[in-house]
Amino acid sequence: MNYTEKIIEFIKNIQWENLPEQVKHQSKRCLLDTLGALLAGTDTPVSKLIAEFAQEQFKGNDATILGQDVHTSLAGAALANGTAGNALDIDDGYRMIKGHPGACVLPVAMGAAEVTGCSGKAFLTALAIGYEVGIRAGLIRHAVSPTYHSSGSWGAIAGAAVAGKLFESDALTIRHALGAAEYHAPIAPMMKGIHTPSMGKDSIGWGCMAGMSSALMARKGFTGIQPLFDDTPEPSWIDNLGETYEILNLYFKPYAACRWAQPAIEGALKITRDNDLSAGQIAKIKVHTFSEAAALDQSYPLTTENAQYNISFPLAAALLDGEVGPKQILPPRIFDKDLHTIMDKIEVIAERRFQEKFPAKALAEVRIETGNGKSFNSGAMSARWEPSSGLPSDNELVEKFHWLAAPVVGIEKAKEIELMIWDFEKSGDIRRLIKSGA
Repeated sequence: MNYTEKIIEFIKNIQWENLPEQVKHQSKRCLLDTLGALLAGTDTPVSKLIAEFAQEQFKGNDATILGQDVHTSLAGAALANGTAGNALDIDDGYRMIKGHPGACVLPVAMGAAEVTGCSGKAFLTALAIGYEVGIRAGLIRHAVSPTYHSSGSWGAIAGAAVAGKLFESDALTIRHALGAAEYHAPIAPMMKGIHTPSMGKDSIGWGCMAGMSSALMARKGFTGIQPLFDDTPEPSWIDNLGETYEILNLYFKPYAACRWAQPAIEGALKITRDNDLSAGQIAKIKVHTFSEAAALDQSYPLTTENAQYNISFPLAAALLDGEVGPKQILPPRIFDKDLHTIMDKIEVIAERRFQEKFPAKALAEVRIETGNGKSFNSGAMSARWEPSSGLPSDNELVEKFHWLAAPVVGIEKAKEIELMIWDFEKSGDIRRLIKSGA
């Protein structure tokens, strides 16, 4: 059996009953977290634009665009919901692929589940499969073509796997879907998206559309290339499939900002918390970090994307507001002069000691000087909610979900969705969840 065959066998044969209890529970945590990011993301400028575009260009009535209560084709809904899922950049990630599997997987799963009316067990199983296939595709993509690939470049393959599972496609159809998804996936120059932030973000919306479209085309007989799994330079990435579950090794995000900026946020908050400092007492902030983080924008943001792919802005927002969420990175808050004043005090320095540990570790050290000449040092800091530094509890993820979802659907619906997710394997139809979030 070659590696592609092993991937396909995993997609076809894994059922809810085969999954370890820890993986079952993590699939619910991932659903809660990614859905919260998606629902909150529907209120962003990019999400509203793409929802309108999808209605114009992907007409149909098959699947729901969440937050808009409108329907389009499956491909259109995948595009719109995928865009919303990553719109706030507060969705989960996996360190070694430098990207976001959840937002690549959930939108495709929701569309496929909506048309098939699958059970909660089948849905959660497909979600777990998407993470496992997508993370391995990301590892291979980065190893074989060593550049910084956007999430959509490997996320499209994850989406095709999820759709193939929920459509109950045969092995040959899944093979062609995976190959077509790899071939049609957006190969976005991610660092150009860091230097010039745009609504393209991490190409997740387009990746979701490519994954869903590839699965649908394969069902009609469209043929794809040999998927990339046989190109793996590390056999253990595929050999451990079904034994090692990478869904357990995700990080989660407490802030709506690029993950690279978040170690600096933690460092600054640690200093102010430990030393009872207010933002007004700060005279200067130095951030020592790795070069990718130092490449983030430091200018006053003009758009939500400028605010997200920025290192100075979220740091200033955290110091002034105590949070970095939708309220901070959406207009009019991004134009606030008090935030700009804090930004002017920040200097960012790339250091080799941190570069050598990236991407396995993303670290920063913060030094704060006060107006009366005192100096404080955070020490080396990682972002919060990493596997190495402690993952969030269920209660912390629930709090995050309510924080993100309640402003969009209301607190009562947010509570209803949360309770539904924890018992989702008992659900008979995904459509109830979609209706609650529509």
